[in-house]
Amino acid sequence: MSKFTRRSSRIATAIAVPVAVITAGVLVSTSSYAAFSDTSSNEGNAWRAGTVQIDDDSAGRVLFSATNAKPGDGGENCVTVTSTGSLASQVRLYATDVSTTNGLADHVTLRVEQGVGGSAGSCAGFSAQSTVYDGRLAGFVATHTSFADGAATWSPTGENIDARTFRVTWQLAGDAPNSVQGGTAATSFVWEAQNG
Repeated sequence: MSKFTRRSSRIATAIAVPVAVITAGVLVSTSSYAAFSDTSSNEGNAWRAGTVQIDDDSAGRVLFSATNAKPGDGGENCVTVTSTGSLASQVRLYATDVSTTNGLADHVTLRVEQGVGGSAGSCAGFSAQSTVYDGRLAGFVATHTSFADGAATWSPTGENIDARTFRVTWQLAGDAPNSVQGGTAATSFVWEAQNG
């Protein structure tokens, strides 16, 4: 082996050892730096849906069950509808379960007023604030069949419990013809609330 080759080998070894030490130091330094960390968090995030809820105080009792009505007969009854939901909503009134024979619904007048005071079974103390509907029963049940075309009543804000009393008045027209004798008319009144 030549003197030149041995000398080159010693120089390469002399250079390799410090380079290896420097490289190891850089790796240790980098690894140590990567171990530092920090976090910041925001705990307890939660979601809950709002509510739209209405009830009435009729407790399943019907407003009217008139039998043997003759021209000129009529009556009234009240029901209080209460909104306890947490969302702003619109409340509308419409009819379902409609049936009629002998054209009786064409000769029954129906007036629905909205106000305060009174309760299911008694309109004592009722004070009207607005008229929701005033016309023939046939017109009401034909026009107001769902929330989409329901008669507008009031708009609870959802901030507090909110109630309205409705006085429903009916009368068999004094000029009802003989053809309505034995006729029947029936419907369910539905108050529905929906948020916007």
